[in-house]
Amino acid sequence: MTTPLQSPEIQAFATGFPITLLHAGVTVAILFVAAAVYLVLTPHKEIALIREGNTAAATSMAGVMLGLAIPLAVSLKASTSLIELALWGAATVLVQLLIFRIVDLVLHGLPKRIQDGEMAAATMLVGAKLATALILAAAVSG
Repeated sequence: MTTPLQSPEIQAFATGFPITLLHAGVTVAILFVAAAVYLVLTPHKEIALIREGNTAAATSMAGVMLGLAIPLAVSLKASTSLIELALWGAATVLVQLLIFRIVDLVLHGLPKRIQDGEMAAATMLVGAKLATALILAAAVSG
């Protein structure tokens, strides 16, 4: 007779949970590194603006975080190993940061408008970044 701790479900959890934590930790680390790179690349200082209470900057940064997280989430789902996760995660983040930069260049007046607290500009920027994140995520998922 098996004890509850020896059940296949408990054993599967005991084996799988540490791997889940590791994969989630790597993905969150990639997210934070990518967000930091974005903050370095952006023409305005979003964190300072957010600390000053600039809602447009906070909205824009939230869009960046979501825009980075969506393809990372799909990479996490599609990966079968930690190495594969790191490769797909890094690749999607690099592509997404490039796309973010292109969006910033195409919509060139928006960073100044965000600095000025214009929510319309922040909303447009978030929409563009989320749209590209969804397209990239679909491309990764095949």
